[in-house]
Amino acid sequence: MIKNLHIENYALIEHLDIDLHAGFSVITGETGAGKSIILGAIGLLLGQRADIKSIKTGASKCVVEATFDVQGYGFDSFFEENDLDFDGSECIIRRELTSSGKSRAFINDVPVQLTLLKEIGEQLIDVHSQHKNLLLGKEDFQLNVIDVIASNADLIADYKKEYKEYNSLCKKLEDAISNTNRNREEADYMRFQYNQLAEANLSADEQSELEEESDTLSHAEDIKQALYQANALLADGGEGADALMLIKQSMTALNGISNVFAQSEELSNRIDSCYIELKDIADEISSRCDSIEYNPSRLEWVNDRLNTIYTLQKKHNVDTVEALLKIQAELDEKLSMIDNSDEYIDELRHKCADKFDKALGIARKLSDRRHKAAVEIEKRMVELLVPLGMPNVQFKAELTETQDKDIKPRLTPSGIDEVAFLFSANKNSALQQVSQVASGGEIARVMLSLKALIAGAIKLPTIIFDEIDTGVSGSIAEKMAKIMREMGDHDRQVISITHLPQIAALGSSHYKVYKEDKDDATVSHIIELTTQQRIEELAHMLSGEELTEAALENAKALLSINN
Repeated sequence: MIKNLHIENYALIEHLDIDLHAGFSVITGETGAGKSIILGAIGLLLGQRADIKSIKTGASKCVVEATFDVQGYGFDSFFEENDLDFDGSECIIRRELTSSGKSRAFINDVPVQLTLLKEIGEQLIDVHSQHKNLLLGKEDFQLNVIDVIASNADLIADYKKEYKEYNSLCKKLEDAISNTNRNREEADYMRFQYNQLAEANLSADEQSELEEESDTLSHAEDIKQALYQANALLADGGEGADALMLIKQSMTALNGISNVFAQSEELSNRIDSCYIELKDIADEISSRCDSIEYNPSRLEWVNDRLNTIYTLQKKHNVDTVEALLKIQAELDEKLSMIDNSDEYIDELRHKCADKFDKALGIARKLSDRRHKAAVEIEKRMVELLVPLGMPNVQFKAELTETQDKDIKPRLTPSGIDEVAFLFSANKNSALQQVSQVASGGEIARVMLSLKALIAGAIKLPTIIFDEIDTGVSGSIAEKMAKIMREMGDHDRQVISITHLPQIAALGSSHYKVYKEDKDDATVSHIIELTTQQRIEELAHMLSGEELTEAALENAKALLSINN
């Protein structure tokens, strides 16, 4: 629950620092005093969208920070999984927004993404504003109420896993049928392409080897002539001395003076090394001379083979044999799938059916729990609504099974149940959708009762009601306040923003929001009221701006009765 709320430079708030308490608290103030501004600031802590227009005029940055007491609410795993500092009892959430549009979020002084802020915010605070009464007509909200009361969280997680896998298999089956039908239309052409590649009998390295051989065969005479010339110069010795002979003679000359010129031995050894290398080269040139032959038929075959490769590359818009081989393999796989598609599709159909049965089994367990919870909700809602001025109320949580055209259950992301909250406030009136027949005041009471039910089923630290009393007054408002106070009695913080003295009088803590006009600006403040200040505030709420003795006495009576 919120222990302290700190706001700087947000809208009309220049500086706010207020301690909040456990139990049932109320916030009052004139219309436009800044109550909605405080809710907007809290919304930033819950990860809502930031608007630089919210920064107080003239300020460069706004800061909203709240310290939460989370001891006993099981947040240890959240902090551990997200590698956040945690002392086991307190959590500090901060949001900063600069005039340049930069927004930053922190949990215990560690920078975090807004998604993480939203995740923890949903577990810390539930803000119920007037527009949320519209949720009453939403099926997913109604189903969520039933699941909360039924404690279905674990079973829903199991179902969602199976449903996701079922959907994935259905998509595979749909794609397989679609691809098979499309591929069958193209099968003849694909088979022609595959056979053309297969008949070419390609190998990955042959293109470079063939291109090299083609160059060699095309210039065989030039190559052979150059090799013969090099061989003659190195080692032929036909007309005059060759290079090797001259080198040999230079070694002999140096060896002849070795006894009178010591350095000649080293020079002779170096020449000997060169002689050995050159002789090896000469031998290789000689052998290459014998291997190079002009072969027109071989050249024709090589060029024909290269033309085949080039033609296939151009046809398939690639430039390597490796790419052609890849296309061949892909065509082979597609043709294999076409040839075996019936078996593959049948296998997928069986898998889908098996997964459907498994998901349906979990969905039926969910449905059984929901039906039991619906009975409990109907009973508890009547018990809560009758004291709220609806003596003839009827409330029904109607569950029906989703069905396909072939009259079998249809799986949805939430199971096989459709829900409708049906309502009637009067005798002999037919039950209808609650959002269609309930008045504004009746919807407010229904929502409060549902929130009370949910609060009893889950550990939510803080619940804020923003004018939940819309459309009610007098004793009904007082009874609504007692429900909220009872919600706050169970280690929970319940805060009600209200204009009704009957509700304000029941708060264990009372805060007032007011505006102050300064020389250069109007600012909003919030203070916790003393007992005397509460009496005066209640008196104003009862009688208006002028404080009368009767109003003061009435306010004292309200406080004494309710506290």
